[in-house]
Amino acid sequence: MLNEKSIVIGITGGIASYKICGLVTHLVKEGAKVKVIMTKNATKFINPLTFEALSKNKVVVDMFEEENYNYIGHIEYGQHADIIVVAPATANIIGKVSSGIADDMLSSTIIASTKPVLFVPAMNEHMYLNKIVQNNMEKLKSYGYLFLEPEVGMLACGTSGIGKLPNTKVIFDKIKEVLSEEK
Repeated sequence: MLNEKSIVIGITGGIASYKICGLVTHLVKEGAKVKVIMTKNATKFINPLTFEALSKNKVVVDMFEEENYNYIGHIEYGQHADIIVVAPATANIIGKVSSGIADDMLSSTIIASTKPVLFVPAMNEHMYLNKIVQNNMEKLKSYGYLFLEPEVGMLACGTSGIGKLPNTKVIFDKIKEVLSEEK
């Protein structure tokens, strides 16, 4: 059970973003408090309202939409989460965080956090295997960021290869594993 665990799910602009609905549902059923941050590109694939209904919390897309000036969202989300899970993690978010770029709610929250961050990459095989992306992932791993490797299978572009988002049960189990190690 994940009773009362606070989990931030960061959703980026990948076709696999719709699969995260199942993950959010499973986490909530297990008693987790789930907050979702979506990049603007993610909203092109799936509507934030979907995740608001599933998580029972407001979804944040724009870090400047909050009108409570005593509340700094990216700090609050980053420090009060037990874990931040970025799924699907695109080459873009991996590169931004690897370079220290904090120009949206998700990248700012990750960089402001001292809690475990789990990236779950999902992208075209050629993108995933690109030396720049691989170097960015290695750099983040050296800083203590966690990764759940993508699976091999049919990709959205119609080819088969590495880059497929793991089954949401696999992601769920990895979250539980990381949280159990944090005790």
